[in-house]
Amino acid sequence: MNFKFLAIYLFVLFTTILSLPVIADDGYRLWQRYDFVQDQAKRQAYLANLTGLVIEGNSPTLTVARQELVTGLAGLLGKPLRLTSLNTAGVLILGTPQNTSVIKNLNLAVKLTALGPEGFLILSAQVQGKKATVITANSDVGVLYGTFHFLKLLQTNQDITQLNISSAPKIQRRILNHWDNLDRTVERGYAGFSIWDWHKLPDYIDQRYIDYARANASIGINGTVLTNVNANALILTPQYLVKVKALADAFRPYGLKVYLTARFSAPVEMGGLKTADPLDAQVKTWWKNKAAEIYSYVPDFGGFLVKANSEGQPGPQNYGRSHADGANMLADAVAEKGGIVMWRAFVYDNKVPDDRAKQAYTEFKPLDGQFRKNVLVQVKNGPIDFQPREPFHPLFGAMPQTPLMMEFQITQEYLGQATNLVYQAPLYKETLDADTHVKGAGSTVAKVVDGSLHQYELTGMAGVANIGNDRNWTGHLFGQANWYCFGRLAWDHTLSSEKIADEWLRMTFTNEATFLNPINKMMRQSRETLVNYMTPLGLHHIMGYSHHYGPGPWIKDKQRADWTSVYYHKASPEGIGFDRTVTGSNALAQYAPGVQQQFGKPATCPEEFLLWFHHVKWDYKVKSGRSLWDELCQRYYRGAAEVGQMRQTWQAAQAYVDAERFNHVKMLLLIQEKEARWWRDACVLYFQTFAQRPIPAGLEKPSQTLDYYVKQDPKFVPGN
Repeated sequence: MNFKFLAIYLFVLFTTILSLPVIADDGYRLWQRYDFVQDQAKRQAYLANLTGLVIEGNSPTLTVARQELVTGLAGLLGKPLRLTSLNTAGVLILGTPQNTSVIKNLNLAVKLTALGPEGFLILSAQVQGKKATVITANSDVGVLYGTFHFLKLLQTNQDITQLNISSAPKIQRRILNHWDNLDRTVERGYAGFSIWDWHKLPDYIDQRYIDYARANASIGINGTVLTNVNANALILTPQYLVKVKALADAFRPYGLKVYLTARFSAPVEMGGLKTADPLDAQVKTWWKNKAAEIYSYVPDFGGFLVKANSEGQPGPQNYGRSHADGANMLADAVAEKGGIVMWRAFVYDNKVPDDRAKQAYTEFKPLDGQFRKNVLVQVKNGPIDFQPREPFHPLFGAMPQTPLMMEFQITQEYLGQATNLVYQAPLYKETLDADTHVKGAGSTVAKVVDGSLHQYELTGMAGVANIGNDRNWTGHLFGQANWYCFGRLAWDHTLSSEKIADEWLRMTFTNEATFLNPINKMMRQSRETLVNYMTPLGLHHIMGYSHHYGPGPWIKDKQRADWTSVYYHKASPEGIGFDRTVTGSNALAQYAPGVQQQFGKPATCPEEFLLWFHHVKWDYKVKSGRSLWDELCQRYYRGAAEVGQMRQTWQAAQAYVDAERFNHVKMLLLIQEKEARWWRDACVLYFQTFAQRPIPAGLEKPSQTLDYYVKQDPKFVPGN
């Protein structure tokens, strides 16, 4: 037998198979698709520069870094990268100066010191007279982050011959908040049930847990809150802590810490105490003992996330105490082990006769400086509740002595849920780049959150997860891009929406420019498209009642005024919008003078927030020259039309996507177009009853009556 011929034949067969398009793909691999590099010239260049792997140290984290590299490069290059010595040119060297002597001899101490515990360097260097690529950091987890970044370079067809990459996170705690219940339902979850199978834990470690940790590590997420903020005290019992330990053990090599939600009334519900008063000595002791018990299971337990005195959740105000009293008691319980408390500022009371948008600021601003150093106050990006568009929360910049942690919602509770393609990086960037003016122009929300504006010692960013047990993780394939962009912006909030979309598209689909350019543009426009067909010009909170699916601007007469739509849009025969200036609720006064000056008058207020801050007459002339009524109609119709354009854009990309994923998105875009028309027609017809003006000429008339839309009542909306 001619073994040389056989070897050549098998190699050609193997590379041919790898180069064939994937027939079907269910999306499980997320953006970690290590498929064969199609560009032959680039692949040959990679092979020439990657001849072997040198890695010293066998910690669990370095072990998974090595596994990721071996698997990833074998798929990308069609050839395994073997462990080798330094005698060969083109080796890839991994490690820290502490565990790899050759890296220590490169004298990178100054560069590494600037990167902190999680940053990394990727360098092209001369090692013992031969060219090499070095991935190094101050810690093993930094090396792991660098490993994923290096693999991304190959996935996105970047040049690796002259590397000089330095990267460190701008935010310390980059955490997913799972709103998962112990019965595996997920509040506001649109991708199936919870991925945590509590019944099979701790003995059965699903591969999905490992892949979840890999995905998070690949974008720099370093923490996960396993359970719903509407907390269940059972998670703190030994029966569940042993299961939490199993997850923490699986996540630890990937730098992913576990956090838990704490139900404030747990000392009463499960501890047998008569009170949960945070100033009561017995209560303090109970929580300290409980924290010690948790740390006995999970030595690197991150701490607690708490929702208190909000939407019926128990809290310190039940006992006449402040949020600071409650947070500090829990903070003291975990401080010795380095734990933190993330205390949510999402509080509002239907009994308070004031604008709901003002209540968090009213409650928390007076407490500035009263929280322990290991407390973060977790603030939603806007003052209402994750709306398609909100101005930044007035608390950002208003508490210079208290670290404020950003809370974004990745799951699309108010953004069409899992049937709408909405890329959220533009939403996140809009908030992060907003100027608070608290220290003059340039005092952005991002500078508040990353600690640079007020010198916070503790920083954090949270994202409410959109993950479930659907095979593609997020329900809508493009929902993966929102998980991805959250992690990337938590690591580096200066990245552009376009850059992040480009990375995700290249890793998830293809590097072909004829695919990338139109789909990237579609993604970046998608959020504005949704705002247009749902809540244009600053409208907000006009969705269906309770399930928040579909339009419901007519919602009124519910148990809470601030759970209705009419509370927010205040449509009347005279006009529409919520007056939050001095002539109305004066919520605008909670912002710095520079913001007040810009938003205080309709003529200077950005039109995207016009009806958020002002009650405007129907005939008011907007910047387009149209009346407010005509502009409102035009926006609704434009949004619906743009979804049709999105469908056309996706259809044109069929040649670049496997059939399964192409059809998945195609069908959902059809649903989205129907929903956009539903929103358009229902809202225009409803607001027309107040405006008493015709729909502008040239726009098609709704095919149904307003009564038809009012009677729509979806019965099986997921996520409640």
